[in-house]
Amino acid sequence: MENKIRRIGVLTSGGDAPGMNATVRAVTRTAIACGMECIGIRRGWQGLITSDFVQLDAASVGHILSRGGTILYTARSEDFMSEKGRKRAVSTC
Repeated sequence: MENKIRRIGVLTSGGDAPGMNATVRAVTRTAIACGMECIGIRRGWQGLITSDFVQLDAASVGHILSRGGTILYTARSEDFMSEKGRKRAVSTC
């Protein structure tokens, strides 16, 4: 029995860097082309811990290449540095 991936999550963690929106767009478009659902995790690892999710589709990633920063935002996460925080992040999946 084949275990097919149906959903993928994408997050941008840490400090802002050039090309993040292009990467979010590429991941989203590739997921859609492969028949997968793409979920954006806002505010990096902290968003994973707090379930700050948004559905990404072709419309939500259209016209983002010229925007600075990242549409998913970034954040450092003190919580994710602890084992307890990482366990909370895993439990959201």
